[in-house]
Amino acid sequence: TASLVMYLFAEFDDAANLLAANPDATTISIDEPVEISKNQHGRLQEPGREEDDELLGTDDSDKTELLAGQKKSAPFWTFEYYQTFFDVDTYQVLDRIKGSVFPVPGKNFVRLYIRSNPDLYGPFWICATLVFTIAVSGNLSNFFIHLGKPTYHYVPKFRKVSIAATTIYAYAWLVPLALWGFLMWRNSKVMNIVSYSFLEIVCVYGYSLFIYIPTAILWIIPQKVVRWVLAMFSLCLSGSVLVMTFWPAVRDDNRRIALATIGTVVLLHALLAVGCLAYFFDTPELDFPAAIIPAHNGTTVITRSQ
Repeated sequence: TASLVMYLFAEFDDAANLLAANPDATTISIDEPVEISKNQHGRLQEPGREEDDELLGTDDSDKTELLAGQKKSAPFWTFEYYQTFFDVDTYQVLDRIKGSVFPVPGKNFVRLYIRSNPDLYGPFWICATLVFTIAVSGNLSNFFIHLGKPTYHYVPKFRKVSIAATTIYAYAWLVPLALWGFLMWRNSKVMNIVSYSFLEIVCVYGYSLFIYIPTAILWIIPQKVVRWVLAMFSLCLSGSVLVMTFWPAVRDDNRRIALATIGTVVLLHALLAVGCLAYFFDTPELDFPAAIIPAHNGTTVITRSQ
């Protein structure tokens, strides 16, 4: 210990002698290289790019890729491979549902909720719940509208379940597939285009449909004005999630192409909402008039065509 103390004093004396010989010399502490590197990084970083990285989630994507590289991926024909797509807990699903119902302006849904662990559990069950909600609510809506009419005979239409399932699942899978392919193609044309993974896009579309579940239940109300107001409100909420997610990814592209891409995303989303409302809830039931058939014994028989 005594020798160490003497060594430190000797080093201190050498430094003091050097400073005495050259008063203009500068000293460098151990902590300064870290600060210099931070300052240089701040100067090299372009202004405004920090906001772009936050919206696009490039920092998180790099971390995700590093973590993904450390994980051992199972072969696609095994059950373990598909099990990773459903590896979420209740709190994560509820948090993502809350994020789709209450979107935060200027925040990217993928970066905030999806990028750490995209899943198919939430989108699958949201679509399944929406299918049965629309089919059941559509039948109840027609029943309440024509309730009390003597010429109306209620017959449940189970084919609406298959039609709703085809429509919802086709939209939740084919549209993300087309958008993913388009982003990959534009990424080869423009360097700044950020291409989300197919699983991330499916996850965004799946969770964005949750708002239509309570809306479909409220569509039972037999008032057209109320129904369309609810449809527009739900469309604005869910559409804003899609716009705030995909606009930062395409805004560095050609202005017309970027606007056309976002316009197509919103248009297809609006067609889904308007189509479901018009077909399942606003389709008028045709009440055929009763047919009068004369009988041979002079009496008349009243029948109704179904």
